[in-house]
Amino acid sequence: MAIEKATFGAGCFWGVEARFAEMPGVLDTAVGYEGGDLEHPTYKEVCTDRTGHVEVVEVTFDPSRLNYETLLDAFFGMHDPTQVNRQGPDWGSQYRSVVFAQNEEQMTQAKAKIAELNATGAYRKPIATQVESAKTFWKAEEYHQRYLEKRGMVHCHI
Repeated sequence: MAIEKATFGAGCFWGVEARFAEMPGVLDTAVGYEGGDLEHPTYKEVCTDRTGHVEVVEVTFDPSRLNYETLLDAFFGMHDPTQVNRQGPDWGSQYRSVVFAQNEEQMTQAKAKIAELNATGAYRKPIATQVESAKTFWKAEEYHQRYLEKRGMVHCHI
């Protein structure tokens, strides 16, 4: 079985992880940090808004059961991609909307999806989501993994 990864930043990673984990074809999820310069960042360091990292969800999926475009549709549907450095009550660059593309195909599909959404006027403002090449994914501390599930919660404010 082929396995692929996709990485998304859409605000606080707890609710984003829970939503992706529900999707058929998703094999695993992990929350973490990506995009900054500090090696092995901690949650406390990322929350200072000085490391350049984003709270992200790394999604491991079976492309024979779930395609990347479906993941992109879910991603854009679960947060406000027009917001710059914030989602709901959370603000700072660590909450920016970003797709970390694992390869050129994902990069192309993510940029095409943004162009499509902007062209259709799906959102009343332009999409602010950044598309970047994947960098090092630093897995967050264990207490953040499946945070909502561990607490018997289904979702949070996203």
